[in-house]
Amino acid sequence: MNPRPIPTRTLGHSGFEVGAIGLGCMGMSWGYGAAERDEERSISVIRRALEIGVTLIDTSDMYGPFTNEELVGKALEGVRDEAVVATKGGLVVDDPETGELHRNGNPHHMREALDASLLRLGVDHVDLYQLHRVDPHYEIEETWGAMAEGVALGKARALGLSEPTLDELQRAHAVHPVTSVQSELSLWTREQLDEILPWCEEHGVAFIPFSPLGRGFLTGRLDAGGFDADDMRSRFPRFQEEAMARNQAIIDGVARIAAAHDATPGQVALAWVLAQGEMVVPIPGTRRIEYLEENAAAATLELGAHELERLDELPPAEGERYPDSYRP
Repeated sequence: MNPRPIPTRTLGHSGFEVGAIGLGCMGMSWGYGAAERDEERSISVIRRALEIGVTLIDTSDMYGPFTNEELVGKALEGVRDEAVVATKGGLVVDDPETGELHRNGNPHHMREALDASLLRLGVDHVDLYQLHRVDPHYEIEETWGAMAEGVALGKARALGLSEPTLDELQRAHAVHPVTSVQSELSLWTREQLDEILPWCEEHGVAFIPFSPLGRGFLTGRLDAGGFDADDMRSRFPRFQEEAMARNQAIIDGVARIAAAHDATPGQVALAWVLAQGEMVVPIPGTRRIEYLEENAAAATLELGAHELERLDELPPAEGERYPDSYRP
């Protein structure tokens, strides 16, 4: 399989041209089963991504923690100019074993975090620096202002933020232009369609959906109870056996449309996300080249209006996104 480079989209008003599908690198170092992590294989995935036009490479200082940025940095050696590099700061891991963490929007912390990310990535600037979560202990204007200093100093070319409220988004935008919003969006997480996505479209802001495949559920490849203890999905309500059984109706609906296109359910799920607007650039994660290429091919899958309507009508997911013990 040797797919052609995928179509491109513009990342908000930044002017960055990126592949319509990006690559989320979290699972290479964090969150999902450690037994399947393989640094060399992950580096190969990132390099293959750039070859086929998957150019938005997303990481964070908390993944690992810290080791994911180092991995991405190794993968980008000699090819850094081919990638649009996005990282994040503002979430601090307290216990890597349990995943316990806290938000830190202290302006001093954000300045130091950006500098540390540059060192780990081995670059002199990142293209997109994102606030991983808004910290309620600090006014968003303070945190965002410190991040804007990084742009003025040439350490970041543009700024984004993850999972903000509409009020937080508007207040940040008044201080310094918001280039992107990164939040969860998929066929089983659609809350962002109500206010945030329309605001982004109105203001020329990119929307970067993480977990556009429902943390793997929408591929139809996951089995209930099949997660290792160190896989965070083992604790998430939607991945408990009863919830997964009820959520099978979503997979069934996606699979019927996929069969009509000789596509996979995951490709249909990604095509639905892309259809939500030209400013949308999803970042599915994977640790395998075959799944990377499968995801990238979704950028050329065109769904008809009736098919999109059928997908819109699928039932909402059973279960909360996160357990009470894990609220990033």
